[in-house]
Order: sequence, then structure tokens, then C-alpha cells
Amino acid sequence: MARSSLRAPTARDSAGIDAALLVMRLALGILILLHGISKLPPPPTFIAAELAKMNLPSALAYGVYLGEIVGPILLIVGVWTRLGALMVIVNMVFAVLLAHTGDLLKLGEGGGYALELQAMFLFTAIAIALAGAGRFSVGGRYGPLN
Repeated sequence: MARSSLRAPTARDSAGIDAALLVMRLALGILILLHGISKLPPPPTFIAAELAKMNLPSALAYGVYLGEIVGPILLIVGVWTRLGALMVIVNMVFAVLLAHTGDLLKLGEGGGYALELQAMFLFTAIAIALAGAGRFSVGGRYGPLN
């Protein structure tokens, strides 16, 4: 009779996953936060102009501060992490729609996907939104929206 190779996760496995979530949160949070800080002080005129071209209210441009400052801070600290990740997701969708739609199906000069940075930010935020903050966060593994 063959023995199953499946086993219950150990505390060591859990610590590795929690450490990986910490690295993902810090990397995404810090890198996106730098983009947000570069857009200070308000108003974000480039974004407002792009929104106006699409017949959207220019006041939506202030949402960039949610997705590039508030959301990343929540990710870094590890409080309301899923909400912070959702803010980053919405921000990245708007960034692609406003500034990068022409590059969606293109390769970059180096042969990689033209929007690899935006894709990495988006899919990392999706992974964090699905997995939560992990144990190494201020909110803890089971904190509100973590």
C-alpha cells in the first residue's frame, strides 16, 4: 500500500509563508509609495488631464493618492492589508487605462513585456489581497481586513 506524501503544514512552513508575505508587502508598498510621493504636492495635473480626455471627472485624479500613498502605507504597516492591496489594484488598472493602453500587447526594447512593471505591481497586489498580511504585520494574521 502506497503512503501519501501529503502532510499537514508545520509551524515552520507557516513562518516561511508569513515571511514571504512580509517581503511582498514591503517591496510592493515601498515601490508604489515612491511613485505616490513623486506626485506631491497636489493636484496631479497629468492624471486629471487624461481623465478629462476620457470624459471622466478630473476629481478622480485625487484617487492616485489612495492607490499610491494610503494603500502602500497600509501594506507596509500590515493594517487593513487587503484594503490597501485593493487600492493598489484599482490604481494600477487606472494607470494602465490612462497611460499604457497602447502598450498592452507590445514587447519592450529588451524583449520583455512592455508593461512588466505595471503587471508585476498589479499581480503582486492581487496575491496580497488574496493571501492577506500574514503574521508579521501590525494587524496580525487575523486582524481586520488582513
